[in-house]
Amino acid sequence: MTSVVDTEGTAEEAAGRTGTPDSPSASGTPDSPSASGSADRPGAITDWRPEDEAFWERTGARVARRNLVFSVLSEHIGFSVWSLWSVLVLFLGPEYHIDPAGKFTLTAVPTALGAALRLPYTFAVARFGGRNWTVFSALLLLVPTVLAGVVLHPGVSYGTLLAVACVAGVGGGNFASSMANINAFYPQRLKGWALGVNAGGGNLGVPVVQLVGLLVLATAGAAHPRLVPLVYLPLIVLAALGAALRMDNLTSLRNDRRALREVATEPHSWVMSALYVGTFGSFIGFGFAFGQVLQVQFHDQFDTPVKAAYLTFLGPLLGSLVRPFGGRMADRWSGARVTLWTFAAMAVGTGVVLVASHQKSLPLFLTGFVALFVLSGVGNGSTYKMIPAIFQAKARIAVAAGADPETAERDARRRASALIGLAGAVGAFGGVLVNIAFRQAFLAGASGDAAYWAFLVAYAVCFTLTWAVYLRPREGRMTTI
Repeated sequence: MTSVVDTEGTAEEAAGRTGTPDSPSASGTPDSPSASGSADRPGAITDWRPEDEAFWERTGARVARRNLVFSVLSEHIGFSVWSLWSVLVLFLGPEYHIDPAGKFTLTAVPTALGAALRLPYTFAVARFGGRNWTVFSALLLLVPTVLAGVVLHPGVSYGTLLAVACVAGVGGGNFASSMANINAFYPQRLKGWALGVNAGGGNLGVPVVQLVGLLVLATAGAAHPRLVPLVYLPLIVLAALGAALRMDNLTSLRNDRRALREVATEPHSWVMSALYVGTFGSFIGFGFAFGQVLQVQFHDQFDTPVKAAYLTFLGPLLGSLVRPFGGRMADRWSGARVTLWTFAAMAVGTGVVLVASHQKSLPLFLTGFVALFVLSGVGNGSTYKMIPAIFQAKARIAVAAGADPETAERDARRRASALIGLAGAVGAFGGVLVNIAFRQAFLAGASGDAAYWAFLVAYAVCFTLTWAVYLRPREGRMTTI
């Protein structure tokens, strides 16, 4: 999710902040990104002109890459903390007296809080500075990890576990602030690559924490869940320290709440949010739930947590790695077409899972579920590519009707950034719906069939919505989405 922020403004505002694009800033030189240092020394940057190719080649690219590296590190750990309870529930044996439905609730509550925090985290970057907020949000991850280490023991009340699991949702907000920050550092021509690397590196936090859980289960055993959050305590401190020493604050970054209000009244905003519920909501929801589903539905094969842990990381890992390819496919064949056929394939994958569930075929079940992870990763990339394309198409229509091209282009970028933020927040709630669907399905019976039917219907709706809004032949259809 990128930022609801604006680094352009009017020419007069830009001159007041940093000087004109072709001249030195009031406090820096054309070759220096910061009033306080060089490209290799972090500081408060008052002159940032990524669209100026000479500036970018001399110093901008090095500064942006440095910030990207430490942003990815912090966001990656944030995703791991957000997903922490997808691992910890595997340790909660009979002595904790929690049924499968209760465990699905434990994974739903951090998903919900993480989704709710995405919008305020987006605004926080411009309000407090990218480096400052990255340091603070990284250190905040110590709270859910320390709490988990303290409370995880037999006899703890379910209400306490629920509250501590909910606090882990702060890790979900890190994605929003990280994307907002990196979006401001890179020129338009490189945003897709930079944001893809940032998002993919963050998403990899899901399988990595599951691998950590597997390591603990395979060595120390299920009686030692506290070791999982303990592993992350020094990593969180290192991420915060790295951000403090190597990242920068862009002083020209400012929030654009007007753009958020504008896109909130735009019908395309809610269509795209619904599509992102289907893609990212599936990815994060399945990532949180998959280990529990294996233990409940195929208990004979996964009678111990370590057996489930051997497989839980595979789907999120592949889904994270293919996300950039979804964007590249959208570049080549259009985002709407890739998204359409992704949802069709996800419906087929869900059908495979449903058949496997009825036949109690573990190989077929795993094949279908891994396919769903991969396809959700492709869909994450393609849906995000659709958003700027929608507003670029609207800008072309406005220019053809007589609007000023520069103003239309600037408005398109503002609104695209705002919608990416909004869709990211709404889409994350899809993970909550996935866990609730599994909870209700396993409450009603011994399988997740009811949930699989719900997913099948949801993907069919998303397929139909994509075709009807963006691909159905009709007069006035935007053809470049």
